[in-house]
Amino acid sequence: MCNEYARRITPEQLRAGWGATDAKLLFPEGMSNLPELESIRITDTGVILRAAADEAGAAELVTRRWSWAGPRGKPVYNFRSDGREFENKATSGRCLIPADAFYEYTDPPRDETTAPDLFGSIVATQPAGKQPKAKWEFSIPGLGWFGIAGLWRTDPVAGEAWTMLTTEPGPDIAPYHDRQVVILTPPDYMRWLSGAAPAAELCRPLPAGTLAVKRVR
Repeated sequence: MCNEYARRITPEQLRAGWGATDAKLLFPEGMSNLPELESIRITDTGVILRAAADEAGAAELVTRRWSWAGPRGKPVYNFRSDGREFENKATSGRCLIPADAFYEYTDPPRDETTAPDLFGSIVATQPAGKQPKAKWEFSIPGLGWFGIAGLWRTDPVAGEAWTMLTTEPGPDIAPYHDRQVVILTPPDYMRWLSGAAPAAELCRPLPAGTLAVKRVR
């Protein structure tokens, strides 16, 4: 599951990427809260786009917390989209999380946890549990940023907070994880935010070759 992403875009890049939607974008909290961040993690705050509360057909950008506490106290930072529909209401609804990359982690390859000894036998270099996981960065070449589909809601403790939606993994993600976040591109931004498109139509993997992947650790 995705528990870290990057948003290293300027306000100008955000505006330029949004321009393809032909929809008005409002900034009720201003643009000064848009630092370029290499790593955004669970419980951090991040900017989201959602349907504007005061203007039909427009979107607004606000800063909110990533995750709220579930029934057992664990943070709800990913939420399965499979077989579900999501509507915009006064205290909850659809949102988009602007990102230029997201990360997944895997166990390090076996040749990084073992090595031959002087006699040619394979031995562990150190206990496997001590090895840091391999970190993989996913992005979309040629696209300054993309939207991760999410939900926002008003929580009695966290206030307004958001979570990322997940779906079955596409061919670009399957070698690294058995789930993936729902990724949307400009033609579908307002279709998602407005509620015009059913969730099942948009909450699906992208075609093979859409995502670029590189190891960053």
